[in-house]
Amino acid sequence: MNAQIRRLFALIVALFGLLIVFTTRWTVLDANALNNNPLNARSLIARLQVERGRILADNGTVLARSVRIAGGFWSRAYPTGELFAQAVGYDNLALGSSAGLERSRAPYLLGTTTGLQSIFGSFSGGQQVGDDVYTTLDPVAQEVARQQLAGRAGSVVALDPRTGAVLAMYSNPSYNDNNPTVDAACRKVACQLDRATQGQYPPGSTFKIVTATAAFNSGLFTPNSVLNGDSPRLVSGIPLHNDGNQSWGNITLTTALTYSVNTVWAQVAERVGRPLLTAYMRRFGFYSRPPIDLPSGEVSSSRVFDAQGRPYPPASPNEDIGRMGIGEGGVLVTPLQMAMVAAAVANHGTLMTPHLTARIVDPDGRTVATIAPTVYSRVMRPSTAAEITQMMRTVVDEGTGTPAALGSGIAFAGKTGTASLGTPGLHETQPWFIGFAPAQDPKVAIAVTVERTIGGYGGQVAGPIASAVVRTLLAEGK
Repeated sequence: MNAQIRRLFALIVALFGLLIVFTTRWTVLDANALNNNPLNARSLIARLQVERGRILADNGTVLARSVRIAGGFWSRAYPTGELFAQAVGYDNLALGSSAGLERSRAPYLLGTTTGLQSIFGSFSGGQQVGDDVYTTLDPVAQEVARQQLAGRAGSVVALDPRTGAVLAMYSNPSYNDNNPTVDAACRKVACQLDRATQGQYPPGSTFKIVTATAAFNSGLFTPNSVLNGDSPRLVSGIPLHNDGNQSWGNITLTTALTYSVNTVWAQVAERVGRPLLTAYMRRFGFYSRPPIDLPSGEVSSSRVFDAQGRPYPPASPNEDIGRMGIGEGGVLVTPLQMAMVAAAVANHGTLMTPHLTARIVDPDGRTVATIAPTVYSRVMRPSTAAEITQMMRTVVDEGTGTPAALGSGIAFAGKTGTASLGTPGLHETQPWFIGFAPAQDPKVAIAVTVERTIGGYGGQVAGPIASAVVRTLLAEGK
């Protein structure tokens, strides 16, 4: 009898233990998942009763705010519409979804990060009000980026290389976050694609900055190293040509960067080799999702793909290392990634983590969180960054990047890129420009690309856009 009682007691204890385990799981460990489940009507109603905090630009311009709707609930309004839609995103009741900073900063915007407002608000009967999110975005530069793209598909990303703060991030086509499903310019999916963080394009010759970093920082080459720049040259068994099939003879790497000589930089990449080039790509952030404060699904990594669009494993023996070194061979990048490349050189070889949020301010005006600058990677020695900076200055002063010159005695260090898209019967290109200014004391790093131009070159198409945005930011004291 005693044995049966013991077995029954043990069973009851076991069942009670399971009850504790599952109760803990649902109420503590998986609480966020349950609260955020779109089928959870109670959670949705609770969210609609909260006056979410505002999202603001760096000068205080309101980018998102709460407005009263029927039933005592709150909805969201976006005063600037398409201008900041990709970064700010939306929180939409009808869609039952959210995006951008509205999603990634929701705990602050709802006032639930610490739990203090929701707990004491419920006890006191007071209205729960979320915290304000101040961003690093500059409205004037954002508008200039939109004007300069002039309706063309493309993207502009500007960073403060010293801190990683995102100063401008504009993509076209955009969408109106007041009504994310309706846009006269394009289809919903295309409009909500944030080209700055999700668009993947061949970087063309802007990637030569990555190749140069690996070559110089490893000690394999210097800016004065001499190689033959004749065209064509066999690379992986296939002829590679310079622009216009021009042969340059023996030239230094500085000259080869100034005039973007493909056959020289393909040789450099082959000498550097796949393992070393891959290692430096990783330092710049390739192969990983950039840790920017946006939802993970809205940020893509930059890497190398095969002809069928499948990603190669890093340092795959199937990669065409020579063409990779000049930004071809299946290399696909986001504009954010190339802005990070420019920023690393600008910041003396240290890449800072990009971020859109500057600080969080509660309803009483107290700053409850500040996003401090953090180091993402030590990419190269300061001496290497100084060498590449000088080479990039010659690109703008006398090479392929002269249309991007800033004037007024401000030195602009840059690199152009013109990726051929190989469309049969068309001379379609993907023009690029990356750079930073002032070259001697960089405050702004930038990447610009324009999609699928007919015969357009990076210097002529993307360079002036970059110049206009950088001039605006410098004029504002950035």
